[in-house]
Amino acid sequence: MNWISQLGNLNAATRAELSSLHRRTLPRGIDLFAPGDRAQGYPVLLSGRVEVFLTGPNGREILLYAVEPGQSCVQTTLGLLGDEAYTGAAATVVECETVVIPKAMFLRLMDADAAFRGYVLRSFGQRMADLTRLLESVAFGRVDARLATVLLDLADGHVVRATQSEIAARIGSAREVVSRKLDAFAKSGWVTTERGEVHLRDPDALRRAAAN
Repeated sequence: MNWISQLGNLNAATRAELSSLHRRTLPRGIDLFAPGDRAQGYPVLLSGRVEVFLTGPNGREILLYAVEPGQSCVQTTLGLLGDEAYTGAAATVVECETVVIPKAMFLRLMDADAAFRGYVLRSFGQRMADLTRLLESVAFGRVDARLATVLLDLADGHVVRATQSEIAARIGSAREVVSRKLDAFAKSGWVTTERGEVHLRDPDALRRAAAN
């Protein structure tokens, strides 16, 4: 499907403007923005995955959200509509293909095309709901359940290739907490750990823990 068609029933003038934009391929590990930067355009992710992190004063990171095809970046939308600077940092975690709608064009289309405006606001609302669920999970969810969920999500086969600090960032906790929980999982026979890897030995047990 043409990427423009995914934005809804846009008028002909909007489609003509968007058709002039070029796709870009970005390799894995490219930094897209950092705290204090200003949004220069509205990205439409066609393939790949981008992760957005917040870093605290103590240097600890938390994964705020990920952007996949069909999803929008909350911080970019806020930056374009509210003229807010980025507070997080974003990077590609796999090769990505994207189209960026320049800021001036984006703001003009928000005024001129109700369908385009509706797409942007719906996408923004969906991502804000995702953020609310994340905050609820971090504030009220059990660390064991969050850790089990992340291990299952990240597993390639039965192996998670990530450091304890990277896992901690994904569940909104400290590396030391993740280390203790992984030790407890290992004693239960659910996982074994190696440097930079976690091997899932009992995925069914992890699924039960994730559901609690």
